[in-house]
Amino acid sequence: MTRRFAFASGALVVLLLGLLAAYVLGQLQPYQKVLEHGPAPEVAANPYLAAEHFLRQRNLKVRHADGLDVLDGLPSPGQTLLLLGDRSRMTPRQADRLLDWAAKGGHLLFVAERLYDEKRHASGDLLADRLGIQQYLSEDLDEDQASTNASDDPADDEPAEQDAQQADAPDADAEAPTAETADESNEPADDFPELTQLYLENEEHPAYFSFDTDFHLYDSENRAHAWANSATATHMLQLYQGDGLVTVVSDPWLWQNDGIADYDNAWLLWYLTQDTDVTLLYRADRDDLASLLARYFPQGLVALALLLAAALWHVGVRQGPLQRPPAPARRQLEEHLRASADFLLRRSGQHSLLSGLQRDIQRRARRRHPGFERLPVAEQWQVLGRMTRLPTKAISQAMRPLPRQPLSAAEFTRQVAHLQSLRNAL
Repeated sequence: MTRRFAFASGALVVLLLGLLAAYVLGQLQPYQKVLEHGPAPEVAANPYLAAEHFLRQRNLKVRHADGLDVLDGLPSPGQTLLLLGDRSRMTPRQADRLLDWAAKGGHLLFVAERLYDEKRHASGDLLADRLGIQQYLSEDLDEDQASTNASDDPADDEPAEQDAQQADAPDADAEAPTAETADESNEPADDFPELTQLYLENEEHPAYFSFDTDFHLYDSENRAHAWANSATATHMLQLYQGDGLVTVVSDPWLWQNDGIADYDNAWLLWYLTQDTDVTLLYRADRDDLASLLARYFPQGLVALALLLAAALWHVGVRQGPLQRPPAPARRQLEEHLRASADFLLRRSGQHSLLSGLQRDIQRRARRRHPGFERLPVAEQWQVLGRMTRLPTKAISQAMRPLPRQPLSAAEFTRQVAHLQSLRNAL
């Protein structure tokens, strides 16, 4: 291969690579793609972070708390407490403390957590039960209304409806509410029946909110002065509590990060908290130690459970091999006698065995000496001495009355030996 041929081959290869690169670059088209990484950690940890930022943008002072201890340094006037967390373990004392705080001039907003039980006449929600607020499912209201209309006479429907409207309507002489529903005769057509509406004074159109229409709030004591309804249910009630105000909502989801920007949800939050300092209370009770350990240290609890199981297994395991029961073929009469004696000793005690030996000696003596049982004790011992050729001291030691207290093992063995020697000599 000459140098000229090698140069030509290299140039051809470079040319082909250049043409291939130009073709590939001509086929490439730039584009933009947005990658969703999900919410930031602080957003995932705080479902009401957007609500906090929104209120701060409205020049409201906002802070959040994790327990009712915040009430110790929280004045009532000019304060709004948003109780949006779980209250399943709230105590009656804590509920009374919250209502007392509101009665001193504060504004308490909480979520009705449980449905009302007609059999127990309570829902288990301490705050709602104390205020006479009952929560139902909207579908249950529809079924009750349908059954009532089917059972009533059609001619009586109109007066009954008028009486119900008069009973639910606020008193005409009462103080004018800050927010109220529009009169049905002047209410425009409902374009959004699935949304909750709030009518304000001097406003022609209502504000719309995305409350969950599956729930309905009922004011059993007729204390509410303002409310917000959807087409089928009531989702917000507002009532006075002493010098303060209490607002009850059916659900808080419209103020969470993914729903606060919908409709007028953000405006409602500002409307309820305007001109006050806001405190968001995420939890009304403290977790106990077991709940905290299960939440943050599940692996440690599993390891501790395994350690305890291993310790119990180690303590309960037998030391050494199991002893097999003896085969029946090797059992002899001596073993049965020994086992019988051990059984009698455990069941009847020492006195029973010793008394049996003494009676056996007296029975043998009667056979060899008639009238032995009628002799005095001293003469009986002398007769036994002549028949057995044993000293009187040994006979008296064997035949003397037994003491009440149990004998030691050595004394019991010695006494049995004396009695057996005396019996064998007869």
